Amino acid sequence: MKAVGLYRYLPIDAPEALLDLDLPTPAPSGRDVLVKVEAVSVNPVDYKVRAPKDKVETDAKVLGYDAAGTVAAVGPEVTLFKVGDPVFYAGDITRSGSNSEFQLVDERIVGHKPASLDFAHAAALPLTAITAWEALFERLRVSPQGADAGKRVLIIGGAGGVGSIGIQLAKQLAKLTVIATASRPESAEWARSLGADHIVDHHGDMPAQIRALGFQNVDYVLIFNDTDANFPAAAEIVAPQGGIATIVENDKPIPVELLKAKSAALHWEFMFTRSMFGTPDMIEQHKLLTEVARLVDAGTLRTTVGEVLGPINAANVRRAHKMLEEGRAIGKLVLSGF
Repeated sequence: MKAVGLYRYLPIDAPEALLDLDLPTPAPSGRDVLVKVEAVSVNPVDYKVRAPKDKVETDAKVLGYDAAGTVAAVGPEVTLFKVGDPVFYAGDITRSGSNSEFQLVDERIVGHKPASLDFAHAAALPLTAITAWEALFERLRVSPQGADAGKRVLIIGGAGGVGSIGIQLAKQLAKLTVIATASRPESAEWARSLGADHIVDHHGDMPAQIRALGFQNVDYVLIFNDTDANFPAAAEIVAPQGGIATIVENDKPIPVELLKAKSAALHWEFMFTRSMFGTPDMIEQHKLLTEVARLVDAGTLRTTVGEVLGPINAANVRRAHKMLEEGRAIGKLVLSGF
């Protein structure tokens, strides 16, 4: 099968950073489904895993943590899917990724693809939808039924992949007042089109900008971009007894003491936790994706594709990595077909 992978961890401009490969097609066992991959999207986790380091792989390392495709075969314990089912999923960071013609994935973290979307537009959703949903509704415990309507959330990184679906979940389901950050006119317009009520610039004084909007604080903060740079502002603007959730690893110690007087909470969100540790509730991600598909087909949520870069090959995957590393992407970058 065709695949895009690596043996060495190199800067993205290096010719061998990502390679076109021919690998054996795997066979499913247990609760695995074998998916014929039709489209993938690229996320910051891809380039973070690929980041330069002094390591050489004996077997090819295939990245890719978002896909949509068709079930080609099923393991003997599979009960949720059958051959021919269109599916979408984000996969498992501990296993071979989606940048390949066929991929094995545990059925408990797979959803039925939204019927109203083609494979390319469906592939944009899984990782970011799971991340934003878990951060907002499971970590911060905001009600997805609107019981917290009217409360305020600050979404840092509103025009990125996770921010793009996070704005929609916060506005359409939770009925929150959404303040999103964006630093360019085009990214600000994108965030507004998804439902953001207000825009602030994360390169400026965010607490001052939020106060200028007439708000003394926000009930929740979602940090979807640069925890180190944005945590102090988040701690300043979060309400007493409020909560902050971040998805971005820190490079230096986080000054959590800033939250003590407010009795405010800090939550980590990592969407691979369930699959990485084989938690007893892994199937919650299947249920989550099923609900996301229902909401998309009902017109409540929309896909977050920013650009389709072409077929799945090393050149296009390298291009996507470079765009994400340089912070030039709005919405999700998608590749379709081999």
